[in-house]
Amino acid sequence: MILMQLNQLTKRFGAELILSDIDLEVQTNDRIAIVGRNGAGKSTLLKVMAGEMGYEEGNIFQSKETSVGYLEQHSGLESNGTIWEEFSRVFDHLKNMEDKLRKMESEMADPDHFASPEEYQDFLEEYDRRQNEFQMAGGYRYEADMKAVLQGLSFPESMWDQSITTLSGGQKTRLALGKHLLTKPDVLILDEPTNHLDIDTLTWLENYLSSYPGAVVIVSHDRYFLDKIVNTVYEVALQRVKKYTGNYSDYLKQKEADFEQEMKQYEKQQGEIKKMEDFIQKNIVRATTSKRAQSRRKQLEKMEKVEKPKDDAKSAKFTFQIDRRSGNDVLKTDNLGFGYPDSDYLFRDVSLDVSRGDSIALIGPNGVGKSTLLKLLTEKLGPSHGDIMLGANVQIGYYDQEQSELNRKKMVLHELWDDYPMEDEKDIRTILGNFLFTGEDVLKPVSALSGGEKARLSLAKLMMQKANLLILDEPTNHLDLDSKEVLEVALVDYPGTLIFVSHDRYFINKIATQIVEMQPEETRTFLGDYDYYQEKKREEAELKAIEEREKGKPEAAAPTEGKRSFQEDKAAKREERKRLRRIEEIETEIESWEQKISDNDDELCKPEVYQDSGKSGELTEENRQAEQKIEALMEEWEELQIEE
Repeated sequence: MILMQLNQLTKRFGAELILSDIDLEVQTNDRIAIVGRNGAGKSTLLKVMAGEMGYEEGNIFQSKETSVGYLEQHSGLESNGTIWEEFSRVFDHLKNMEDKLRKMESEMADPDHFASPEEYQDFLEEYDRRQNEFQMAGGYRYEADMKAVLQGLSFPESMWDQSITTLSGGQKTRLALGKHLLTKPDVLILDEPTNHLDIDTLTWLENYLSSYPGAVVIVSHDRYFLDKIVNTVYEVALQRVKKYTGNYSDYLKQKEADFEQEMKQYEKQQGEIKKMEDFIQKNIVRATTSKRAQSRRKQLEKMEKVEKPKDDAKSAKFTFQIDRRSGNDVLKTDNLGFGYPDSDYLFRDVSLDVSRGDSIALIGPNGVGKSTLLKLLTEKLGPSHGDIMLGANVQIGYYDQEQSELNRKKMVLHELWDDYPMEDEKDIRTILGNFLFTGEDVLKPVSALSGGEKARLSLAKLMMQKANLLILDEPTNHLDLDSKEVLEVALVDYPGTLIFVSHDRYFINKIATQIVEMQPEETRTFLGDYDYYQEKKREEAELKAIEEREKGKPEAAAPTEGKRSFQEDKAAKREERKRLRRIEEIETEIESWEQKISDNDDELCKPEVYQDSGKSGELTEENRQAEQKIEALMEEWEELQIEE
C-alpha cells in the first residue's frame, strides 16, 4: 500500500535550486535511507515530506488516514515533567478509555442502576465493545511498551522519576526519539537518529526498527546501521534523487556499476561522434562524397547525446604522516582511575599497554568515561589515582569531538596559518583545499562553519602536527559518508599509533586492531577487530546461558542422551553459521548467473548479433554453461536446506 508519493517536486531557497523533479514513493513496511553529501538537501527533503516545509512545484499525495512522525536532527524533548510523565502523555487517549471502562465496571456492580434486564444486557455489550477497542489499541501493553523503549534507550528505572530539565542534550535527544517510536506513526521520518547512541542502544534500535509496523525513512551516516535496516536507498545528488534497491552496501555496488556502464556508453558514443566528424571533415568538400558527408552531418545533429556521468562534489584528500618514529612502547597506564570531587569514581583500574602500530578502539556505554580517559592521556585532566607513562619520542595529536581547540573568532585561513606562520599562504590554502575549503571559504569565520566543516578543519590541523600517536574522540561525528571513507583510508595508511573512541561500528571494524571495552565494573581488551569482538561476546553469552541451564539441574543427575559439551555446542553453532553463509553465497551466485543469461538474451535479440553466427553461437554456449552452473548450485542449495 502506498502511504506517500512525491511527484516532480521542486524546492528552492530564494533563487537557489535545492531539489528538482523529485520522484519518491513510500509504501507500507518500506525501510528507506536518504543518502548524499552534506549540503545535498537530505534534511530539506525530509522536512518537505513531513510537512514542515513547503515546496514550489510538484505534488505530494498522502491519504488523510496516513499519520507521519518526524524527528528533526539535534532536536531534544523539552518538558518540565518527569521522564515517565512525558512518555505517559503519548497514551492519554488510552488512559481516557481505561477510565471510562473503570467507571462502567463500577456501574455494572450496582444492579439497581439499570431499569431493566434488557438495559443491563445492552450495557454489557457496550462494555465488551469498548474493552475490545481498548485491547486492540494496545491498552493492556502500553506501560510495557514504555518500559521497553526507555530501557532500550539506556534510561534505567531509577531515572524514570527524574525531571527532564536536569538531563543532558544527548539524553533529551534520545527521549525525543523514544517518544516518536511509541507514537508509531504510519510513516516514521528520522533525521540522524543514531546521534548520541552508544553501541548497545544502536543494536536495540536496529532490532526495534526492523520490526516496526509502519514505514521508516532515515537519514543517517552510520553505514553499519543502514546495512542492517534499509531495503531501499534514495541518493540525493545534483538536486535530484536516484532510487536503488537493497541496503547501503548494495547501493554502493549498484552505483559503481551504473557509473561504469554510463561512462562506457558515453565513451562509445564519443568515439562514434569522432568518427562521424572526421568523415564529414574529410568528405564534405569532395563532389563524389559530399552528399554522404551531409547525410552524416544531419545524422550527427539529430543524434541524442549521452551526457558524461557527473559526480556531485569533490572529495577531501589527505594523509597522516609522522615527523619521527616512536619507541616500541608507546603508552602504559597502571590502575588508572578518575572521579570528580564529591562524586563516585567514573572508572577505576584501567590498565593499557600500547605498542607502536596498535590501533585501539575504546567502546562502552555512554557515561562510562571514554572521552574522560582520552583527556587523561592527553593531560587535559589529571587522574585521581594510577599512573600514565609515555614511551620514547612519543608525540601526541588530539582530536576533540567538541572541536574546542578551534578559535571561533578566527578565519579558517588564520586558524591554520597562525599555528604554522613559516608556511607560505599558497601552501596553507592548498592544504585547506584538500579539506574542501576553496576560494572565499578560507575567509569564513570559524563560528560560521557547519559541524562537518569544523570537523574537516580540525582534521587539517591534526594532519599538520605529524604526531606519531593520534588520540581521536569520535572523529567520524559530523562527517558525511564520503568523508568518512577518506578518513578511513588515511588512518589505515597511517604509520603511527592510534587510540580512538567511536560508536561507528563500520569505522571501528575497518581501523581497529584491538577493542578495549569499558564497563562500570571493569575494562577488558580483545585482540582483534569489531567482528572478532562481537564473536567473542556471542561465545561468552552462549557459555553463560549453558552455565545458567546447568545450575538449574540437580548435581547428581546423570548426563542425558544427546547432551553436548560446550565445545561441541560451540562447534555446532559455528557449522550452522557456515551453512547459512554458504546458502547466502549460493543465492548471490545464482542471481549473478541468471543476470548473465538475461544479458546474453538481450544481446541475442539484436539484429547485428543474431545475424552473426559466430557471435550468437558464443553467447548461446555461454548460456548453456551458465545453466549448468545454476543447476549444480541449486542441488547444493537444496542439500544445505535439508541439513537445517
